[in-house]
Amino acid sequence: MAKDFSIFDQKMMKLALEEATLAFNKEEVPVGAVLTLGDQVIARAHNSMEVKGDPTAHAEILCIRKGAEVMGDWRLLGVTLYTTLEPCVMCGGAMLLARITRVVWGAPDIRHGSHGSWIDLFEKKHPTHQLEIAGGLYEEEAANLMRLFFKRQRTKHEEEKLSTGRAL
Repeated sequence: MAKDFSIFDQKMMKLALEEATLAFNKEEVPVGAVLTLGDQVIARAHNSMEVKGDPTAHAEILCIRKGAEVMGDWRLLGVTLYTTLEPCVMCGGAMLLARITRVVWGAPDIRHGSHGSWIDLFEKKHPTHQLEIAGGLYEEEAANLMRLFFKRQRTKHEEEKLSTGRAL
C-alpha cells in the first residue's frame, strides 16, 4: 500500500500527526489532517467530535470546510489532503464531492476505511471526478497513536467500572 512519497509529503504528514496529537490530548480520536494547494498549507484540523458534539466533525471534513472557505469555492481542484487515518466513507465521499485532486493517508482503518481496508469507494471510476489516493505514509506512527488512545480509553472505562462497582 505504501509507495514512494516526496519529502514534501512527509513534511505534510508530520503536520497531520501534530494535529492528531492535539486531538489525542483533548481525548478525541487522534486523527489529524492537512490540506495543501501547491506548496502552501491552506487548512489544518483534527477530530473534534467530542468537543463539538458533532458526528461529522472529522479532521478531514473540518479541513475541507476550511479549505473551501480559504479558496472561496467548494471545488478544491489542485488540492492535496493528508490524513493520519484511512478516510471513512463519509470523508471519502466528501473528498470526491469537493473534487480534491489527491489524498495521502497514514494508517489503515479496518472498521471504517474507504480505500480498501473495509470498502473501496475509489476502485470504481467516479462519473465526475477521479482522485489519486495512496496510503501508508508514517503508518506506524499513526497506528501507534491510535493504539495508545484506545488503550487509554479502555483503562479509563475499567477504572470507572471499578470506582462505581458496576458495568458501563
